[in-house]
Amino acid sequence: MTEVVAAPRANAGTRAWLRDNGVYAAIVVLVAYNLIFTENFATMANLSTQLVQVAPVLIVALGMALVIGTEGVDLSVGSVMAIAAAILPLYLGYGVLPAVLLALVAGGLCGALNGTLVAVVGIQPIVATLALLVGGRGLALVFADGQMTVIQNDSLLGLGTGELLGLPVIVWLAAALAALVWLLVRYTTFGRQLVAIGGNRSASALAGLPVRRVLMTTYVISGVLAAVAGIVATARLTASDPSAIGNLYELSAITAVVVGGTPLSGGRVRILGTVAGAVLMQMITATLIKHNLPDSTAQMVQAAIIVLAVYLQRSRAGGGQ
Repeated sequence: MTEVVAAPRANAGTRAWLRDNGVYAAIVVLVAYNLIFTENFATMANLSTQLVQVAPVLIVALGMALVIGTEGVDLSVGSVMAIAAAILPLYLGYGVLPAVLLALVAGGLCGALNGTLVAVVGIQPIVATLALLVGGRGLALVFADGQMTVIQNDSLLGLGTGELLGLPVIVWLAAALAALVWLLVRYTTFGRQLVAIGGNRSASALAGLPVRRVLMTTYVISGVLAAVAGIVATARLTASDPSAIGNLYELSAITAVVVGGTPLSGGRVRILGTVAGAVLMQMITATLIKHNLPDSTAQMVQAAIIVLAVYLQRSRAGGGQ
C-alpha cells in the first residue's frame, strides 16, 4: 500500500521541480553543449548578439506575464509594437523625446482599450485582444502610409547601437524593466491583487478587491511595454516598418511566459522564469542555426517544449512569484 501511494507523490514532486526549475536546467545544459560543440560561443560579440535579439521579446513577455497572471492573454502586442513604430517617424521632427512619449501613450491607449473590453464590457481576453491584433496592424499601416521609413535621428539610433559598460543599451533597458516588473509583482499591493484575481476573480470581487482597476492597469502596462519593444525594434532596424515589426511577437512572448513557469490558468506570475524562458528560446534558435539546421526545426523544438511546459503546469499548486 505504501509503495502505491509513494510513487504518485514522487512523480508529482518531480513534475513540480521540472515545472519550477526545468527552464534553468535546460539553459545550463544548452550552455554546456554550446561551450563544447559551438565555435566562438563564449565570446563577448556572441553574447551581445544573443542578448540584443532576445531583448524586444523579453520586454513584450514581461507585460504578457502580468496579463496571463490574471488568467488573460494579450494577442495584440505585436500590432501595438507596429503602431508605436509607425508613430515614431511622424513626430521625430519635434525631437526624440516627444516622439517616444507619443509612441508610449499610443501603447497605453491600446492597452486601455483591451482592458475596457475585458474588465468593463466582459469580453473574453482572447477575443478582445484579437480584435486589436487585426485592426492595430491596419492602423499602423495607415499611420505609415503603407511604407517603410528610414530613421535618421541619431539619438534614437543610439538606442539601437549604443553600449554601456560593454553591453548594448537595449540589454540594460530590458534588464531594468524586468527588475521593475519583478519588484511590482513581488512587493506591491497591485502585484498581490493581480495574483489573487488570477487565482479566483469571483472570490476577489467578493473580497472587495478592485478587479476592474487591476485588470485595466495590467493591460495598460502590457500595451506600454509592447510600445517600448516597438521603439527598441525600430532603433535596432534603423527603420520603421509596420508591416514587419512585431510579427508573431505575441506567440514568442506567450512561449517565454509559459516555458518560464507562469500557468495559463492564472494566479501565478514568474518574472525570473519569463526572463529565462525568453533566453532559452533564443538560445535554441541560435544553436540550431549555428549548426546549419533550418529555422523550421527550431520552431518544432519550441513547440515540443511548449507542450511539455503546459503538461507540467497541470500539476501545479497555487502560489505567487
